[in-house]
Amino acid sequence: MAHDYDLAIIGMGSGGLTAAKFAASLNLRVAAIERDRVGGDCLWTGCVPSKALLASAKVAQRMRTADAYGLTAVDPEIDRNAVWERIRRIQHEIAAAEDNAEHYEQLGVEVVLGEAQLAGPHSVRVGSRTLDTKFVLLCSGSRPAVPPIEGLEATGYLTSENIFELEEVPSSFVVVGGGPIAVEIAQGLNRLGADVQVLEALPRILAREEPELSDMLTGVLEREGVRIAVGARAERISSESSSKVVTGTADGSATEWRAEELIIATGRTPNVNITELDELGIVHDRGRITTDDRRRTSIRSIYATGDVAGNLQFTHWAGYESALAVRDMFFPGKAKYTNVVPWCTFTDPELARVGLTGEQAVEQHGRDKVRIDRVGLDESDRARADGSTTGAIICVSANDKLVGAHVLAASGGDVIQELSQAVHEGRSLGKLAEYVHAYPTIATSINLLAAERRYEEARRWAWLIRR
Repeated sequence: MAHDYDLAIIGMGSGGLTAAKFAASLNLRVAAIERDRVGGDCLWTGCVPSKALLASAKVAQRMRTADAYGLTAVDPEIDRNAVWERIRRIQHEIAAAEDNAEHYEQLGVEVVLGEAQLAGPHSVRVGSRTLDTKFVLLCSGSRPAVPPIEGLEATGYLTSENIFELEEVPSSFVVVGGGPIAVEIAQGLNRLGADVQVLEALPRILAREEPELSDMLTGVLEREGVRIAVGARAERISSESSSKVVTGTADGSATEWRAEELIIATGRTPNVNITELDELGIVHDRGRITTDDRRRTSIRSIYATGDVAGNLQFTHWAGYESALAVRDMFFPGKAKYTNVVPWCTFTDPELARVGLTGEQAVEQHGRDKVRIDRVGLDESDRARADGSTTGAIICVSANDKLVGAHVLAASGGDVIQELSQAVHEGRSLGKLAEYVHAYPTIATSINLLAAERRYEEARRWAWLIRR
């Protein structure tokens, strides 16, 4: 049966943009449906605005700490409203360049604006129009998860969805949550002169990361002035005069936190219509669409990728999954998905990770099979020259193969790429000693670790040395 479209994409965020571009390059008939703005969370509420915030904040921090570099330190005059204007300008520059409907129309994609509703295995309804399509790709992303705290809705709050739309930026914040979004925003606001308190219910912030490095980053944030409360639970929100008041417990003791504004950053929830899924018989679990290893839902003509499938909630992962899903729709054979996915929290320094932590490696492989190699940035000539020696590189091996790597460094997001490839290919740490690393770079520290592993191997054969 012929269909009007080969592919209908629901959501033009990171996954949808990648899928649309790839499908259009194959001369497929593609319709892309977007209910809000092309570009999705990454451009409008996530990656782009938060990194623009952090860039401005980094400049302010360098100004006030310039004496560490032999220069005169100055206390910068900060206009947070001007910083927010810069953030919005960058967003619109990117949108005007390529993340817009006209750009994708020129590629051959029909962009349909409106709320999409699945009407059947091969049907998508948008308003009064029904699109008939061979395949459907669901990549509608996620939204901030809002915890059920008494008084929260009545008092009001900010999330990553609306904080960058502020016209007047307050001078004090309580941030509920201690994950990457919370920590990035907290450091950015603090460096721009705001008073910031972070409340994390778990024993430490960035709980998924290698403990030594998340603890090290916690120290950086606290020295800069961010107040962090772990084991903290927000139980009620109220308003008093010009303040928002959070009452709860910290390590079991009753505590109160006050600020002009409240930011909720406690994770994200998929943008799915559960009723719609149930009506079509699409299997889901706790709001996340269940897919097979081809990213097909229980209806084989409907695929789901990115946050709605609930695997890893990263821009780069959504794009990767969506491209391979399109490949599996239209080409013979089956794509091979990797389970090695790096990620980075873009604080200063950046905290990047790929693969297993040391504890996870021991759980999976046994303590006697696991080795952890570490080098501090205080041993790095480049870090010394840059005045950024807080940090480390940690490599986790099991059965002499790299299974995880963790980097806390100013350029951690870049350094992790080489280690990610090594984990993906199952290389040993010593193997990396065969590659020449440019000096002086932070990545040279990888070479130090790898070389030391090779020196150990060589010492086992010292009895063969000709004297």
